[in-house]
Amino acid sequence: MMDVTWLGAILVGAGCLALGFFIGARKSSRKFLSTKVAEATALVDGNQKGRAKKPLEIEKLAEIIEDFKMVLVVRNDLKMGKGKIAAQCSHATLGLYKKILHRAPKALSRWEMCGQVKVVVKIESEDDMLVLQERAKSMAIPTHIVIDAGRTQIAPNSRTVMAVLGPAEMVDDVTGGLKLL
Repeated sequence: MMDVTWLGAILVGAGCLALGFFIGARKSSRKFLSTKVAEATALVDGNQKGRAKKPLEIEKLAEIIEDFKMVLVVRNDLKMGKGKIAAQCSHATLGLYKKILHRAPKALSRWEMCGQVKVVVKIESEDDMLVLQERAKSMAIPTHIVIDAGRTQIAPNSRTVMAVLGPAEMVDDVTGGLKLL
């Protein structure tokens, strides 16, 4: 009777040891993979090791201005469905977030502390959207425009949504004349 109990304990212990080994091996490969992906992303972005991109100007403003917001400018002329608009707004938000994550972390933190304010407005044409983007650039406010692949509702390479993030008053100077979607 005692021999069977010892044998069972040894088998359970060996099983736990093997399980721990496999879990540990998987975690180290994930770490290796995530490092390789980060390096590849940095190369695609043109941000090689040792050469960090210059911080954005809104980073300085985040230290003195408290009220930050993001405005999503949706092209109304494309007649996108509600789901398509939601997806494109998500792409714009994430695209701008990723664009300024390392170049203006204080600005992102300020926006997050403000409750991640997002306002969605509409614009009537691509040309009008590009004019707004130029106005934002002239004020050193970061933007991101989504270019759709054209697999569902609209033509390929259509500019669908522009995201703008910065101090609320400055963003309002760019997008304040537009109507809510």
